[in-house]
Amino acid sequence: MTDYERLFRLDGRRAVVVGAGAGIGRACAEALAAFGADTVFADRDPAAAEEAAAAAGGRAFRLDVTSAEDIARAAAELEPADVLVIAPGFNVRRPLIETSDEDFDRVVDVNLKGPYRLMKAFGGGMAERGRGSIVLFSSFRAVVVEPGQGLYAACKAGIVQMGRAFADELGTRGVRVNAIAPGPTETPLTQQIKSDPAWWNAYRDKTIVRRWAQPSEIAGAVVYLASDASSFTTGALYMVDGGWTAADGRFRPTGSP
Repeated sequence: MTDYERLFRLDGRRAVVVGAGAGIGRACAEALAAFGADTVFADRDPAAAEEAAAAAGGRAFRLDVTSAEDIARAAAELEPADVLVIAPGFNVRRPLIETSDEDFDRVVDVNLKGPYRLMKAFGGGMAERGRGSIVLFSSFRAVVVEPGQGLYAACKAGIVQMGRAFADELGTRGVRVNAIAPGPTETPLTQQIKSDPAWWNAYRDKTIVRRWAQPSEIAGAVVYLASDASSFTTGALYMVDGGWTAADGRFRPTGSP
């Protein structure tokens, strides 16, 4: 009989979580550590990485996803890795017509080019060993857009297709690649929205559950995708968005719940 509880355990595996200093990345790293993984808390802020790692019993590592040198050093020092979670995000909230080439380069560097480099750096070793799980972070903005978030939305849509390409190319060598698309989640990245009650409440009310998520509510999907419980899952996009993309939400007829 299959030991279903063990399917979710990560004992004896190394998980590298990039962007683990705060927000969703930290919650994911904490969850992976709780399920037994030897977890590396990688972040561009070394103090945040140290604090998060110490609290969860993991290892801190300084890593800036926009630095090719940092990524090469990470692969050299942290391999062999069984799980790679790529969580950093950066947004420029202004209309596309008002953005600059510098804005474009910065958003792409963090949200698309960094993950591309990380998947290349760690995916090869996973393929050689015949085992590995890469978890990417997309967003509900990959599916539905909002004025002022065009660059971010484009990158979050792009990461899904790039992840699927990696999944296709490495699938027969034991490497799985999946993406998670969180909905509105209370993190440092969303503090600008929180400062505007009307904006914050509009997001809240667009979800089916009528609230924002906490980072810990995203972490369960990462544990699943990192573990053997998802051994037949690859190339997938998991919407963890409180139902945002499932319902229209603009008008509720009289008598609706």
